[in-house]
Amino acid sequence: MSLLETFRIAWSSIMANRLRSALTTLGIVIGVAAVIILVAFGQGASNAVTASIQSLGTNLITVFPDFDPDRPTPAADLTVADVIALNDQRRAPDLLGAAPVTQSQRTCTHAGRSARTSITGTWPSYFAITNSPVASGAYFTNSDEVQARRVAVIGQVFAENLFGSASPLGERFVCDGTPFTVLGVLAEKGSGGFGNPDDVAIIPLSAMENHLTGYGPLTSISVQMASPDVQEAAERQITTILDEMHRVGPDSRDYGLFNQASLLETASQALGIFTALLGTVAAISLLVGGIGITNIMLVSVTERTREIGIRKAIGASRRTILLQFLVESTVLSLVGALIGLAVAVAVAQIKVAGISPTIVPASVIGALAISIGIGLFFGSYPANRAASLRPIEALRHE
Repeated sequence: MSLLETFRIAWSSIMANRLRSALTTLGIVIGVAAVIILVAFGQGASNAVTASIQSLGTNLITVFPDFDPDRPTPAADLTVADVIALNDQRRAPDLLGAAPVTQSQRTCTHAGRSARTSITGTWPSYFAITNSPVASGAYFTNSDEVQARRVAVIGQVFAENLFGSASPLGERFVCDGTPFTVLGVLAEKGSGGFGNPDDVAIIPLSAMENHLTGYGPLTSISVQMASPDVQEAAERQITTILDEMHRVGPDSRDYGLFNQASLLETASQALGIFTALLGTVAAISLLVGGIGITNIMLVSVTERTREIGIRKAIGASRRTILLQFLVESTVLSLVGALIGLAVAVAVAQIKVAGISPTIVPASVIGALAISIGIGLFFGSYPANRAASLRPIEALRHE
């Protein structure tokens, strides 16, 4: 008997019991759809986090004070002098620039509205260092910094909270009795996990010190390295300069470094493990679907015992009977897999909790391959049982 004829007979047997066949494939449909959808949501979450971190700048190194109460000598503050030293290209050729950062939470008002936000005092170079382009308007300039002008570049969230749908450009808002004029609005970045980079107001450092915080130590220093490839060299140059400025050694440093690229790598690894775990949990339902195929094929063998006996009596070989039942189980599994894929593609168009699912081709190929394997594996026992029936015993079966 040809392979095509075997497929035809197997398909006829499946269609003869449509409802039973549909219920059998349902387990595979759910299993395949669950695997693809959960992996897609895991990948979507990973993409969202990665994009958020990258928007903050993967070439960014943040220097922050590390105050240890057990240190025998007092910790030195981060100062503008440290920033000037880090901007020395002769001493730090792998650094593109450094900018001072002073931050403070303040409540600001405009036309009867109020919003609490993070005020950042810095230099104009901060925007390039932290990858913070403006969506509208312009940055403040070195002239604004030198003359301590009360101007600001604000984030999208702060703009919406304080100005609503109106354009904030050229408008004034007041923080602690000091008015600031909006020069620009930053492009949206999305939440990065450490505060909201869109809920900010960035002003010249001199204006920050004159009107809000007074003169004191910096909150941090933002440093831009040439590329992630020179991370080790850049960090070594930073520590060399700051060790000299603070008169400390490797064991007594009063500052720490935070690398955005390291955060991206750590987040990617964690989310990769999370996505794999989701896929593994969903794959259990495929196993359940395979058990359902075994059960229904055993019932089918029992119901068709006389048919098997007649076919073997008129010359059907053991191989033909074995192949017929394997084809039936595999077709059931494959049809379920294809329907599950269609369901997964439809569900993946839905955005949930701000996450856009991204279907991973490997999960689709894997789910389809596993489904075929399930059909062959879980159908092999019923098929072998049918092929092993002796014709005379099968013909006696009622």
